[in-house]
Amino acid sequence: MLEEMRIRDLGVIADALLDFAPGLTVLTGETGAGKTMVLTGLGLLLGGRSDAARVRAGAERAVVEGRFDPPPAAAARVAEAGGDLDEDGTLLVGRSVTAAGRSRATCGGQTVPVAVLTELGESLVAVHGQSDQQRLLRPSRQREALDRYAGADLAALLVTYREAYGQVRSLRREITRLQAEAGARAAEREGLARLVDACERLDPAPGEDVALRQAIARRSNAEALEVAAHRAHELLSGSAADTAAPDVRLLLDQARRAVAAESGQDASLQALEQRLTELAVLAADLAGDLASYAEGIESDPESLSAAQERLAALVTCARRAGVTDRADADGASVADALLAWSEKASRRLLELDDDADAVDRLRGEEEAATARLLAAGTELSRLRRASAGELGRAVAAELAALSMPHARLEVLVTARPAGAGDGAPTFELDGVPVAAGPDGFDEVALLLAAHAGAEPLPLARGASGGELSRVMLALEVVLAGSDPVGTMVFDEVDAGVGGRAAVEIGRRLALLARDTQVVCVTHLPQVAAFADRHLVVRKSDDGRITSSGVVAVDGEERIEETSRMLSGLDGSQSARSHARELLETARALREQPAAADRRAPKRVTATTS
Repeated sequence: MLEEMRIRDLGVIADALLDFAPGLTVLTGETGAGKTMVLTGLGLLLGGRSDAARVRAGAERAVVEGRFDPPPAAAARVAEAGGDLDEDGTLLVGRSVTAAGRSRATCGGQTVPVAVLTELGESLVAVHGQSDQQRLLRPSRQREALDRYAGADLAALLVTYREAYGQVRSLRREITRLQAEAGARAAEREGLARLVDACERLDPAPGEDVALRQAIARRSNAEALEVAAHRAHELLSGSAADTAAPDVRLLLDQARRAVAAESGQDASLQALEQRLTELAVLAADLAGDLASYAEGIESDPESLSAAQERLAALVTCARRAGVTDRADADGASVADALLAWSEKASRRLLELDDDADAVDRLRGEEEAATARLLAAGTELSRLRRASAGELGRAVAAELAALSMPHARLEVLVTARPAGAGDGAPTFELDGVPVAAGPDGFDEVALLLAAHAGAEPLPLARGASGGELSRVMLALEVVLAGSDPVGTMVFDEVDAGVGGRAAVEIGRRLALLARDTQVVCVTHLPQVAAFADRHLVVRKSDDGRITSSGVVAVDGEERIEETSRMLSGLDGSQSARSHARELLETARALREQPAAADRRAPKRVTATTS
């Protein structure tokens, strides 16, 4: 329930506090006073689109705050968003819009995305305006009205149907994709198979190309390597014919002996003697290793050619697999990259081999989902047809109370013709081809016969503006028990209506307000007279900027406002007398028992098939 709303610098409203209450609250005022801005402010609180042009001239920002008594589901969503309820359990929601167009939303003291306000708004407030009347002309809205009337059983079945519908569409798309790509996938499989086979026959070893490059470099330069090793061995051993240098090993031995003679006198000298001994051993080992390396150098042209051919085969295979450049760029082994590609390609071949099995499996899943879709869709149609007559009679009864005594509303449920949707699953029910839509097999239309003897016509053709207003209100009264929101807002639902019909609209709104908080913006005194609380938007003009305030009126002030609405004049005694009589009549009608007027929505119990 909406408890209060504060608006600052929005349109013509400089600062206004609206205090709401349970029951029926009406909002009235002269044209241009700012009633529209009140609804605009409420729309911002409910996550509506912000518009910098709505910021009051000269102000930096427009600010709207609202206090709600939230239902448990809304309170849980607030907690998820990081917000908190106040100590009294109420929820404070805020929205600001700067003159530059930036918007900020708060919920329970926490800054939140505007989408959070939109989610909360769906469980807090339902707004019905003249645009909603036009939306009622849409077949989808008419189907939604019938589904709301049918109740929770149909709502649960609709969830099941939509899940099956989504599965059928998704599976059919996947099967179609696999079949369309069959040729390309066959070609991919053939090419991969050839490359994987070539790789398996090549059987590369990890890091093999690195070892081959090293072997090729060594064998290609065998003579130079052998000369270098021999030369180093000669110099180290003192056996070179072109130098008079003594044997390095002999010099090291002489140096060790010279130190050894006095090493007993100093521990540090003993350590140096040990190092000289180690150097002599290392020199001897190094000379031997150089000699062995020189003797082991191979210059076999055949082994060099074989290594070069093997490396070329590895590189060629890797290039065909598309991994050579990546391996080189990463500084990795080409053989390693080829092995990794071969493993991945083998897995891909298994996937491609499974294509035929995948199509068969998907077809089986599609058949099962289609069976669920058919069962749910058939039961949906049954429930809708069972509820259609009841809804039509209930709305007609409400229309009779709204000065349309001979009006008839027919709720027509027909099969959705095959071909109505692109790619929609089709079935044959009772020998008739039917297309499955997102919401079932049915098309729902509301037909109105506004007076006796008239042929029922679709609302778009058979209802005037005033009649459409009453049809929408009648629907809301009939469906009042099926909406979880705590507040319903009507924006000039009485447009195009007057006289006795206006009185009955006011009476019906008051009746609706016995279970739900109702806020109504109206220009008709017959409607305003039924309010539990009457708010008036008043404007003043200081010659520069128009500002508005909102005040609650009662007693003589309410009589004065009602007389203004009746006559358009201030101070008219006859209008005041008429206003007093209208308020007294409305009070008496509002206090009448509701049992004869309220008609609970029919609930149809679903059966499983």
